Amino acid sequence: MKAKPRPRVLVVDDDRALRHVVGKLLQAEGVSVSTAADGVEALEKVGKRKFDLLLLDVGLPRLNGLEVLGRVSSLPSPPKVVMMTSDDTPETILRAVREKAYAYLTKPMSPREMVEVIRNAVAAPVLPPIEVVSARPEWVELLVPSSLEAVDRIQSFMKGMEARLPEDVRDSVGSAFRELLCNAVEWGGKLDPTRRVRIAYVRTKRMLLYRIADPGPGFRPEALAHAAVTHPDDPLEHAQIREDLGLRPGGFGLLLVRSMVDELVYNEAHNEVLFVKYLEPAASTTE
Repeated sequence: MKAKPRPRVLVVDDDRALRHVVGKLLQAEGVSVSTAADGVEALEKVGKRKFDLLLLDVGLPRLNGLEVLGRVSSLPSPPKVVMMTSDDTPETILRAVREKAYAYLTKPMSPREMVEVIRNAVAAPVLPPIEVVSARPEWVELLVPSSLEAVDRIQSFMKGMEARLPEDVRDSVGSAFRELLCNAVEWGGKLDPTRRVRIAYVRTKRMLLYRIADPGPGFRPEALAHAAVTHPDDPLEHAQIREDLGLRPGGFGLLLVRSMVDELVYNEAHNEVLFVKYLEPAASTTE
């Protein structure tokens, strides 16, 4: 039986120690590793050999990582690219999304965390690209494939957008966003990557607003007998209903979302949801 080829990863960073440590860890994972110290060297190696993934720093000498990303993404069969940087400004993050970066990591991050992200990225299927409708820091709008893998990718970018928020606000908003986006791709998009969920993120001085619109027909809230949110007097009553229906344990998602955001509003069909988190003056100050 023919052996499965080893994934090929190019680690691009001007930090020699990081290249060495991440390279050794990836080799221990059975990955074929090459390294480059700057953007010009990276493009030379990509031109000579096919890679499955690039781990690409933004702040590179001679040619920065975003310029490398733009050139690589235009190739006929481009590798996946995971960007990493300590520059977490919205402009940098949004340019990475527009240039079709697979994921975005903010330094400092341990080498082992980087390896885990790379491992997951290499194993993930190739999906339709995320389409950027608007990429202004105060108004981001994206069209996302209906896939749980795409949810993880989008969350890596949105964490960067929210990096300057207080940790408790960032965690609650991130959890609410993930729960509602998972619902949209599972129930509205039926986990069909050819169907897209539309996401809008609006930030003002006093609030964060998210809108998630899925391609499904919507649902009737009264039909959610298996969800805790329809049993306000007994949040555990739904658990027996889920067991009777053969559903996995859970059903607390919408109830938890309501506790984490300030306003949660659905349209009439219940295939679009909008949530708002109000910001304290200190949290809403931009640098």
